[in-house]
Amino acid sequence: MAPNKAIQTLTLTLSLLLLLLPSFSLATSPTDCGVETEGTCHNKPKALRLKVIAIVAILIASMIGVCLPLVTKSIPALHPDRNLFVVVKAFASSVILATGYMHVLPDSFDDLQSPCLADKPWHQFPFTTFIAMLAALLTLMVDSLMLTFYNRNRKGSSDVAVVSSESPAIDIHGHGHCHGGAMEVVSHDLEDNKKVSLQRNRVIAQVLELGIVVHSGVIGLGVGASQNVCMIRPLVAALCFHQLFEGMGLGGCILQAEYHLKMKSILAFFFSVTTPFSIALGIALSNIYRDGSPMALIVVGVLNAASAGLLNYTALVDLLAADFLGPRLQGNVRLQMVAFAAVLLGAGGMSLMAKWA
Repeated sequence: MAPNKAIQTLTLTLSLLLLLLPSFSLATSPTDCGVETEGTCHNKPKALRLKVIAIVAILIASMIGVCLPLVTKSIPALHPDRNLFVVVKAFASSVILATGYMHVLPDSFDDLQSPCLADKPWHQFPFTTFIAMLAALLTLMVDSLMLTFYNRNRKGSSDVAVVSSESPAIDIHGHGHCHGGAMEVVSHDLEDNKKVSLQRNRVIAQVLELGIVVHSGVIGLGVGASQNVCMIRPLVAALCFHQLFEGMGLGGCILQAEYHLKMKSILAFFFSVTTPFSIALGIALSNIYRDGSPMALIVVGVLNAASAGLLNYTALVDLLAADFLGPRLQGNVRLQMVAFAAVLLGAGGMSLMAKWA
């Protein structure tokens, strides 16, 4: 399907951009930009040990987080039709929302408003919010185009539904022989709606993965290149919790997308290895990569802003609003209040974690 191909192409482009980022950072910059000051926190051997620990710990936390919803679907209490799944999904979705607002967006502001960048144009226009807005609109466009392409390929099912609803032959209260035809039309519409919902869930899962992978790659590269022990130490624990709960949100979306085992494995694999791989890449390039150089600040800032737009739109519109405004929660006030409490807990926890990561 065309929207899926567009998402995959965009993912590949951003991945290549991340790989080229170290070469961008070699651009000339002021002497006080892109250079870590050597103080009591600057300890290269100790920083390397912490990075190795971070790679292993974050990999394990990421795998547990993204795989947990997939392997627990056989547990009756955590089945998507149960109330507990709705509450857990609300918690995980709020974690993703807080990640966009409290972690990714401020990082982009710091990068694109850095004193290492020229006053014109970076300090005279709010590029972070502009790029985030464009990314959110792009996500909306992908959602809309996905539905358009699917409706065009339904092979005239819309015409069948219109004719059936207007045809006098379908009289539920009249002739008994028409009941079967009416039920067939209703069944066809339900099946069609289920297919539309499934395709939309698949687009949501891929867009969400894209936003998370971009942000995780940027963070991992910065951690791997840093020699600041005082910064790395708290980041290890914070990133582990971050990846665990973010993975739970992504895993829930993958579960609802009903992918085959191969696609589930691919999405889970890329989420799990992106941050550890980026840390390893940062270690290998630590002698040449300077995260404070102007070009690195611009590239990382733009990627973070785009990632924030994707995460904020997907979490708020596709995940939280879709559930809270849907019939499941609208018909159960008690469940709605519990889900709200889970949202506040998840968003609050991730907001507090912004102090360290």
